[in-house]
Amino acid sequence: MRTITLDAVRNIGVLAHVDAGKTTLTERVLYATGSTYKRGEVHDGTTVTDFDPQERDRGITIFAAAVTCTWDGHRVNLIDTPGHVDFSDEVERSLRVLDGAVAVFDGVAGVEPQSESVWRQADRHGVPRIAFVNKLDRAGADLDDAVESIRTRLHAVPLVVQLPIGAEDGFRGVVDLVRLRALVWDDDGMTEGPVPEALLAEAQRRRRLLEEAVAELHPDAVEEFFAGGLSEETLENALRELTLQGNGTVVLCGSAYRNRGVEPLLDAVIAYLPSPVDVPPVRGVDGEEREADPDAPLAALVFKVNSTATGRLAYVRVYSGTLHKGETVLVAGRGERIGRVLRVQADRHTPVDRAVAGDIVALVGLRSARIGATLCAPDAPLLLEPPVSAGPVVSVAVEARTSADNARLAEALAHLVDEDPSLQVRTDPETGQTVLSGLGELQLEVAVQKARTSHRVEISMGRPRVSYRETVASGVTGFVHRHVKQDGGAGQFAHVVIDTEPLETGFEFRCTVTGGRVPREFVSAVEQGCRDALAEGPLGHPVTGLRVTLTDGSTHVKDSSEMAFRTAGRLGLREALKAGATTLLEPIAEVAVTVPEEHLGGVLGDLASRRGRILGSRARAGEAVVTASVPLAEMFGYVTALRSRTQGRGTFTSTPAGYAPA
Repeated sequence: MRTITLDAVRNIGVLAHVDAGKTTLTERVLYATGSTYKRGEVHDGTTVTDFDPQERDRGITIFAAAVTCTWDGHRVNLIDTPGHVDFSDEVERSLRVLDGAVAVFDGVAGVEPQSESVWRQADRHGVPRIAFVNKLDRAGADLDDAVESIRTRLHAVPLVVQLPIGAEDGFRGVVDLVRLRALVWDDDGMTEGPVPEALLAEAQRRRRLLEEAVAELHPDAVEEFFAGGLSEETLENALRELTLQGNGTVVLCGSAYRNRGVEPLLDAVIAYLPSPVDVPPVRGVDGEEREADPDAPLAALVFKVNSTATGRLAYVRVYSGTLHKGETVLVAGRGERIGRVLRVQADRHTPVDRAVAGDIVALVGLRSARIGATLCAPDAPLLLEPPVSAGPVVSVAVEARTSADNARLAEALAHLVDEDPSLQVRTDPETGQTVLSGLGELQLEVAVQKARTSHRVEISMGRPRVSYRETVASGVTGFVHRHVKQDGGAGQFAHVVIDTEPLETGFEFRCTVTGGRVPREFVSAVEQGCRDALAEGPLGHPVTGLRVTLTDGSTHVKDSSEMAFRTAGRLGLREALKAGATTLLEPIAEVAVTVPEEHLGGVLGDLASRRGRILGSRARAGEAVVTASVPLAEMFGYVTALRSRTQGRGTFTSTPAGYAPA
């Protein structure tokens, strides 16, 4: 078996809205590459990547799963990511370690709410991607409509490189507009041939449109375009460069369920998406860079942790250097020995002796490695920027059914937080209850069920509650606070004068003190004290949307210290917030409800009763899609109410839309 070089490696993710066909596409990729001998089906619970019992029961992807396959002499490390909004943190952590992505769109629905969310996440991480319009065999599927939604809703520049052969149930292949060849699938597989006579003129017209679009975006292609058109080689090179730069998105199409369009998609992954050597060097928080070189000092990032029956697995992306089984690496400032290195195939693992730059592998033996931890060589330390988890918006109280299970409940919750940093556990100071918080109702249900099955502990779960915030409705000017404390020995003295005012979002601290009346080191202490005070406002919730300005103050020659000014900042801001006016904010969800047209009236009335604000509606193939902004607290149990009103035919998706006054 020949050694695969770095430029022949692709680390990609599959991104999409829930039920767009990500997992089915991943299964067909594994089948096409010879990694599996049988095609797994989501509805049968036989897929490789949805191996968790809850995933198979619910029919959705919950946990990001990594698999490895080979195609045309290239190794493809592929991560199948969740499509449900409650598990968007899994997508965030996956994108942190990926070089490229395939965005999957439903050929009927086009761009959907979570499609936009994952696209924006990929934008933030600068991940190049290509698009695959799936389900072209469904009634109402239209490639042109889907492409237009990509252009208008994602503000991307789609570069369509295929033309469908047949429509809806008659969809049987595509015309490759780059090579002007027809690819047709039947029960025996794919066959390649000339473009059908009936489609030749349309294929040539679309090829010309593709060349025009590329020439507009790629300056090196302009001259050749006006000289008579782009050659196949020039077109492919230009498409690759535009994809890597993020200036264009190559669009392919097919039907993963019917195994049509998978092979050209794999060819496009190899041709257009980057290898580890095509992406910028990884950069540490101190600015040091490491090239993707197996001979460079080791740098790797833990992006997923999984506790299994055989031990704790840490999934890592190796950015530079080489990891050997049995060697000692630096993790969070301490040396740890790598027990085993495993090549990952969802829930199956193959031991290997080493992993080199560009690999995604699982490691056994790292006890202190948390998600976001950096692995580096002891003689060449480096700290990489960890993935950022979103703040929780939904909470439930959890308790063990019997006091004998309290210890097992604490252990189960610790494992949940270890595996998913977007979950948080705290004890309510008023009730003494254990509170589990996360990104959504479904995420909390899944987490509690996992604790029940994995740790065999009976858990009672309370009704979900949302996380409220406070903001300043009207501030105060010239608020004076003196912190004076004298209890023997050196005392504490700090005098601050602050202004508070509303801010659109977040927190901002400014200082306008002149003449050195408050030294610089004490100004920083005041800011830190103000940040401490944001944890709980007058109404008992975290404070956001606030600007604080330190306008004056004074010090004592002996008794002033950073601690005294930090205390003054904290207590002073608390009193200033009480002196002003604060407003309670509640989390808002943007909901897209799809219902048969005959049930539209009842659904609109139900949304209005939930304090929903209708943003728009559109008709689509006998259905109505209603978009509304609804307080998250009103959405608990909505799936049951919607099914009841629509005889089980209604569906909805929800995405966070920030906070609004309650």
